Amino acid sequence: MSFLEVLYFIVPSAIFYAAPLILTAIGGVFSERSGVINIGLEGLMVIGAFVGILFNLFYADTFGNATPWLALVAAMIAALLLSLVHAVASISFRADQTVSGVAINLLAIALAIYLVKKIFGKGQTDFITERFGRYDIPVLSDIPVIGPMFFSSVYNTSILAIAIAILAWFVIYKTPFGLRLRSVGEHPMAADTMGINVARMRYVAVMISGALAGIGGAIYAQTISGDFGHATINGQGFMALAAMIFGKWHPLGAMGAALFFGFAQSLSIVGPSIPYIQDIPNVFLLILPYVLTILALAGFIGRANAPKANGIPYIKGQR
Repeated sequence: MSFLEVLYFIVPSAIFYAAPLILTAIGGVFSERSGVINIGLEGLMVIGAFVGILFNLFYADTFGNATPWLALVAAMIAALLLSLVHAVASISFRADQTVSGVAINLLAIALAIYLVKKIFGKGQTDFITERFGRYDIPVLSDIPVIGPMFFSSVYNTSILAIAIAILAWFVIYKTPFGLRLRSVGEHPMAADTMGINVARMRYVAVMISGALAGIGGAIYAQTISGDFGHATINGQGFMALAAMIFGKWHPLGAMGAALFFGFAQSLSIVGPSIPYIQDIPNVFLLILPYVLTILALAGFIGRANAPKANGIPYIKGQR
């Protein structure tokens, strides 16, 4: 297998594995740009994955090929509603945002597994029958070298994730909404003085965060695992959180970092089929994504500048 053939094999896989991370990391960018730390991305992905699989199983005969897309909508709504718990605790009750996020993670997996056992009588759901398809992008897939690498056998979800990352960059940096969002995360008192409702902006940002994380979880479950169990979402939310920090709280930076972690994840799966890499013990490939996450944060987190008011509750009229 030549080096180019290895790239043809691993690059599409990396993009495929990165898609859920991109969406969840972008959700984290919205929340933390507004000044609300969201450690609960993992739990929001769990709820998105659970609801997405549940919807797919129950309505596959009704909606056919449209089922996975409608499942994304259902997952988005479910995770958005759960994110409101974090928003109320962090913004209205001014609870510790890290503790609230951890509570979301614990609540989500416990609730999802309990419901799975009540509904299916076992520790995991059945496998879904309706999945997202792959296709070649016309014209672009015929380009020599990069065509087979980036535009052949592409999942719709990969295109969706990249499109949302670009849209998020435009919204955050090129629109009045984005300016207000960044202002409440950098200097909420100044934003309040200018007539911006700090609490409302933060609520909206956390809800967007929940919606995107829910979509990310549903995409992961419907494209990679095919069912839902206790280990379906197993650290991906924390990888997305690391991608957000590694990307300096910037949508495109977060996307690039998510692609890096997606590459590590794909290498752990397809590595045994690649020359030279197949000689590496499988356990090392499996822990590679988590090791890279730790190394990236350990070497970078001190140099990354979070929004100034990130994690600080705002009390109207405080100085």
